[in-house]
Amino acid sequence: MLQTLLIEIGVEELPAAPLLKELKNIEKKWAAVLEDNVLLCEFEFYYTPRRLVLWHREFPRAQADSIEELFGAPIAVAYKDGVPTKAAEGFARKCGVSLDEIGRGEKNGKEVLYFKREIKGKQSCELLEKMISTWIKSLSFGKSMRWGSSSESFIRPIRWLNIMLGDVSVEAELFGVKSAMSTYVHRMSSFEAIDISNAHRYFEILKEGAVTLFQDERRLKILNDFASLSHTNGFDIEVDEDLLEEIVAITEHPKALLGNFDEKFLRLPPEVIITSMKEHQRYFPVFKNGKLVNKFVVVTNALTEDFSKVIEGNERVLRPRLADGLFFYDNDLKNGLSVAGLEKITFFKGLGSVADKIQREQIIAENLFNRYSQQIIAENGKSVEENRALLTRSIALAKADLMSEMVYEFTELQGLMGYYYALELGEPQEVALGIKEQYLPTGEDSELPSTILSAIVAMSIKLDTLLGLFSINQLPTGSRDPFALRRAVIGIIRISKEHNLAFDIVTLIRDLGSAYDGIEYEKLDSFIVERINQFYDVNPSIIKAVLSSGERELLELHKKIAAVNTIATSENFSSVFSTFKRVANITKDFDISQALSVREELLEEEAEKALYKAFKEVDTKQYESYEIRLDALFSLKPQLDTFFNDVMVNAEDEAIKINRKSLVALVYKALLEIADIKEISV
Repeated sequence: MLQTLLIEIGVEELPAAPLLKELKNIEKKWAAVLEDNVLLCEFEFYYTPRRLVLWHREFPRAQADSIEELFGAPIAVAYKDGVPTKAAEGFARKCGVSLDEIGRGEKNGKEVLYFKREIKGKQSCELLEKMISTWIKSLSFGKSMRWGSSSESFIRPIRWLNIMLGDVSVEAELFGVKSAMSTYVHRMSSFEAIDISNAHRYFEILKEGAVTLFQDERRLKILNDFASLSHTNGFDIEVDEDLLEEIVAITEHPKALLGNFDEKFLRLPPEVIITSMKEHQRYFPVFKNGKLVNKFVVVTNALTEDFSKVIEGNERVLRPRLADGLFFYDNDLKNGLSVAGLEKITFFKGLGSVADKIQREQIIAENLFNRYSQQIIAENGKSVEENRALLTRSIALAKADLMSEMVYEFTELQGLMGYYYALELGEPQEVALGIKEQYLPTGEDSELPSTILSAIVAMSIKLDTLLGLFSINQLPTGSRDPFALRRAVIGIIRISKEHNLAFDIVTLIRDLGSAYDGIEYEKLDSFIVERINQFYDVNPSIIKAVLSSGERELLELHKKIAAVNTIATSENFSSVFSTFKRVANITKDFDISQALSVREELLEEEAEKALYKAFKEVDTKQYESYEIRLDALFSLKPQLDTFFNDVMVNAEDEAIKINRKSLVALVYKALLEIADIKEISV
């Protein structure tokens, strides 16, 4: 029989960040508990800052009855001369019955002791207390706390517990709190516990008490409020999804309100205002015609008819924060962009100060500039020396804003504030942009540096961090990567591809690394190759095949991986692959690193003559892309199939055998210039 099941765990206000981080696991963990107790069924999970709720529309009253089969020792072991052995007696004790009740069965082709019994399913009400305790204690919110005299801990104190199976309360205790058929509504509606007669009434009570239980409904309410405010006032509200989810998590009765701040603060860079509003106050910024305006939207949890005091309070709180920002901004401009003091800031133990890091970055930047200078000139039209000066200045000032008051207050604005200060202080646009884009890309979907000059700045910073930390053996371990070295390598790969910058991960890395002592290049090579495997969304064996060809230049790697992937995912590749896998296998013990040649006078069979002729035609042509060259090589399949059918490769005559193997090896070696075909898995 099925009944409703309502579980409500009332808590003091849950912090949004840990709740949202664990959110994806909460339902999975309850499902696991249900499965462990043979009660798995559909359910819904709801949350507000003051409650965690599990709702089953149909929940079993009891576990289903089950049959348990027990197998014992083989009969030959259980009985000796018709007399039960200790093995038989022990099996009977295990089953809880006499030997007379033990039967015989078959297992793995042998006759063994056998016992079958019916297990009566337990009543759900007997299991729920332990199930809920197991579930709630499995939730991982990070830091937890103890309260009262309890020795147990949870993210916040538990204040009430309501478990209703059908319309009946299930007796249980959690963290010292006993279950009762009651709940609490919005604090501004009532502070008292409200009794509940049935599950249907529970949902009505919350609604009457100004609690919007369903998180999706709260989210929709906020977005509808935003749409209404935008339509009425003719502006746009920037909806930060992470901030929206946080607001949903900390409100039970959300209401979006419009506030204002003094226009004088618009003199600040928009990011400063937005950061002040989002990070400190959880406000949403407002734009009109793409420009930030002196308004903000706050979502309140207040329950009132007059929201004017709420708006005034939020405006009052924001004002001093923006005033501080304006004070920092003006002070920083007076002080100018200066690197004085960076020599006192340690970058990392063993790698000196931030000032030392800048000097190393300058050396790397100069090296990269010498490689890419012609591409830079083609992009911006400036002379070599003009571009060199711009790059040197960009690197020199890239960390200057670390000494600013604004970045001290808002560390997430480093680089960005340097950009605004550079522009205000008359630095060239290219220098300001290099400072702004020095940390790009900051994530998988992040923007990339917009110019090659900015790209060199960003690459130099990443490369110094990578080489420096590898030189002192500070490698990422597991999920730990405090200096984001994995992201740095992915960033270098993305920048190289975006700006068409040739970058050999072996020769160039070793050239740049010559200024660093102690680098274990085998580890560094492996680390970079792992990131290459991570970067491309293709069959991993294709990446392995291209890498096995020996290619280590990023642009060529990209072209070769794209070419092989296109062909390997085509419809007829499987039939082609089998032929060329045979080519690779035949030559596996053949030294293809040597200069290969075929002696035409030793070609006896028509099939080998035809293959050699077709290969020469393919091999001597020029191709616009790797894909076209691969297509041409794979077009040798008919000749190869005929060769394998009609020609004995391992001929008795040693010279003929070597000649035939050389012919096959020529085909394999031509493929190997792009990818090692045998590494591909189809």
